[in-house]
Amino acid sequence: MKFLHIADVHLGCTRYQLPESPRDFFDAWIDVLKRYAIGENVDFVVMCGDFFHKRSVPPETMNYAVEGLNMMREAGIPVVSIEGNHDQKYSDSQFSWLRSLASWGLLTLLEPINLEGKATYEPWNSETKKGGFVDIGRARIFGSDWYGASGNWAIPLLTEAIKENRRDDAFHILLLHTDVEGHQMHPIPALSVAALKELRSAVEYVGLGHTHKRYEIDNWAFNPGSIEITNITEFRETRGAFLVEIGQDNSVTATHVEDYVHRPFQQLKFDVDNHDAGSKITSGVIEKVRLEARVAEPGKPEPIIEIALRGQLGFPNSLLETQKIRDEVKAITGALHVRVKNQTVPADYLDTDRETPDEGREHLEKRVIADLVARDNRYKSIGMDVSDAVIGAKRMALSDDEPAKIADFIAVKAKLAAAGRNEN
Repeated sequence: MKFLHIADVHLGCTRYQLPESPRDFFDAWIDVLKRYAIGENVDFVVMCGDFFHKRSVPPETMNYAVEGLNMMREAGIPVVSIEGNHDQKYSDSQFSWLRSLASWGLLTLLEPINLEGKATYEPWNSETKKGGFVDIGRARIFGSDWYGASGNWAIPLLTEAIKENRRDDAFHILLLHTDVEGHQMHPIPALSVAALKELRSAVEYVGLGHTHKRYEIDNWAFNPGSIEITNITEFRETRGAFLVEIGQDNSVTATHVEDYVHRPFQQLKFDVDNHDAGSKITSGVIEKVRLEARVAEPGKPEPIIEIALRGQLGFPNSLLETQKIRDEVKAITGALHVRVKNQTVPADYLDTDRETPDEGREHLEKRVIADLVARDNRYKSIGMDVSDAVIGAKRMALSDDEPAKIADFIAVKAKLAAAGRNEN
């Protein structure tokens, strides 16, 4: 038995509002399907959440979704999916675009039923196009919901529900959209490894999504990473898909595949300290670009390059030659897009006794907010806790999470901060 495991396709993502961006995500997804689903003659494809980038799907994006899923249907390869936080239904509606795709027979959307705090699984019904698990050959595949910060509470319930629906001769798979501690890239409290491993008594393979980088745990839980880069901060991470072969003894051989069409990204960092004029910064940046930047290759997508200016700027921002930098970098590299990101800060926010010359923007934001909070003596001891809550809530809002889930996240952070304050 062989299957393809993908996650975080994010169809419809518009990085930097570039018109080419939605097509990039479609091209990457289609190429993965052609090479590793059709080309490898897999039995089925599993998608572990965030098929769409937003719940509100533009017509162009829906066309892309239908085109790829039709290609799978014509090839006779079933596609099984769950909802992620980006494409889940609204709390006041029974409708979502993934549910529509399932009702049209283009994919199988698996969802457990939650009744009075208990998870329940029903088999997939080909007439109603609803169900919590489906059988494809030897595989019995279970779905799950997006649990956010409630993952540690939900896993024991899922484990028991799956045990009640195991099949003696089956290879059991669970699709799960969550971060796992030690691997997360999001501010939401991650699922603990201990909680995840409770599932070992119920399934032989956990297909993960949500974290946009590849990782695996004990040759049993696998996260392939996103198909494409949704944010420049991810450009160093390994991403792709898992091509999985299951032996007759239920042994797992998962090969991570990355050779498909995708847009190259690069971020270059330039320290502006000791530069007393905009022209000198421009010259320094151009020299760095000539030495280190990626250049466009014939027949491949042109790169997107971000120049991050760091450190203390000794003159007004208005004297930076950002347009000149963009134009010259584009001419040198043939890049599709060049972004100059000014991350310089005022001197009073630079912590000179801290050895952090390469501090990221998020850490800087946290430190600035913590400094502001610390001005109120009532909260001085928990400044970083409050800062974590503010930045985390901001990122969840930008990810289109429901207000109720953002409120839950803030409540969890508030309890942790209160506990920390009581200890002090």
